[in-house]
Amino acid sequence: MKSSGITRRAFLAVSTTTAVLSASAQDKPNTAQVVPGKKSPNEKLNVAAIGSGGKGASDIGPCFDLGENVVALCDVDWNRAAKTASNMPNAKRFNDYRNMLESMPEIDAVTVSTPDHTHAPAAYMAMKLGKHVYVQKPLTHTIAEARLLKNTAKETGVMTQMGNQGHCGDGVRNLCEMIAAGAIGQVKEVHVWTTRPVWANQGMAEPLPPMTTPEGVDWDRWIGTAPWRPYNKGLAPHDWRAWADFGSGALGDMACHIMDPTYWALKLVEAPSFSVEMIAQKGSNSQTFPITTTVKYSFPARGNMGPVDVFWYDGHWKDEKTGEEVYNRPTRPTGVAEDVVLGDRGENGSFFIGDKGILTTGEYGGDSRFVLGDNMKDYKMPDPTIERIPNQSPHEDWIRACKTGKPACSNFDYSGPFTEMVQFGNLVVKSGKKLEWDNVKGVALNVPNPAELVSKPYRKGWELPC
Repeated sequence: MKSSGITRRAFLAVSTTTAVLSASAQDKPNTAQVVPGKKSPNEKLNVAAIGSGGKGASDIGPCFDLGENVVALCDVDWNRAAKTASNMPNAKRFNDYRNMLESMPEIDAVTVSTPDHTHAPAAYMAMKLGKHVYVQKPLTHTIAEARLLKNTAKETGVMTQMGNQGHCGDGVRNLCEMIAAGAIGQVKEVHVWTTRPVWANQGMAEPLPPMTTPEGVDWDRWIGTAPWRPYNKGLAPHDWRAWADFGSGALGDMACHIMDPTYWALKLVEAPSFSVEMIAQKGSNSQTFPITTTVKYSFPARGNMGPVDVFWYDGHWKDEKTGEEVYNRPTRPTGVAEDVVLGDRGENGSFFIGDKGILTTGEYGGDSRFVLGDNMKDYKMPDPTIERIPNQSPHEDWIRACKTGKPACSNFDYSGPFTEMVQFGNLVVKSGKKLEWDNVKGVALNVPNPAELVSKPYRKGWELPC
């Protein structure tokens, strides 16, 4: 196994604690002296990418297209990231983001587009060094990491954004305004579903056999924080989402998109606590996420909003008799005709059941519409009350934030608690137990090991203070 070389200064940047979480994961005061770089709206940012192939290309690409200086690219597989490097030939290339951040103090901001298990350590180090960060969804691999990144962003003053791009859209804002205006009255239930997984190995109970690591792949750095295991093409570059050591399954992949309209419109961040329980699942095991799950979140009243249950559905399987693919879906609401489309053509979406009607919306909160009666024929949309994002662009919104100091719309104050909620659901998916979360203190209730439950062990040299 190769050494993950890192300078002493970079190690200290990672290991100095600014937001150590206690056993109850409560907030702690900052002792760091970190000043993020300042740029005027007319200056260019020096941006670097942590993860430059695949999704990384589509995150650093917009920064380049918007005219910012892409000064460095980091990846563990330069075969996969070759096109990005070719498009940005002036950017320095690295295999280890820690060495990149250490050796290039001129970097102002970084995108983090790696597998889930690497998000937090990369973003944490960058923020500790005063760099603004754009981090792909889900923000973190664990709940403790989500609170750590939220606290660290607040303490260091950097600008942040999670890559749930639908949160920048006009559609989700229209939905929030409809719900707030009482379009369907008090919302009692929400049902959210996805076609995921679209990767292999979900439900596999045993580790994959060793394979020869492809030339040019730095497997030790790809493994990063996770327990060591040998390379197999069923882990990387695509199917890692199935594996608990690296990904977050279908819920972690898609809830940060599809559940965002529910989280925002129903002000779930204001819930003092909530519970999550397993309704049904197939293929539970310790290695990978299940083939399919149905999970129920229960939230108490929030302000002028009453209690609400939010159901999540993912997964699919082959019918033993017909051989046809069966998708895990909510039961169609009473009175809704079979030819009425729910969500986005039935693939991803949600519907809200209120005491005055039923409303459905798409994956990103777009095309919100009633599903009973004459649909939207005589409905007048409420006057806009939520600020719209120019060009509905998450990258443009983040770059503006970096230059002006006005937070981006999915900054970590919003996306941190949202990620906590999503990943708390995954604790139930993996354990099968009903769990309750104190949404204020950030602690699991009525369990003997609350701190261990929300965190994980880290491989030596990759530790985080949470």
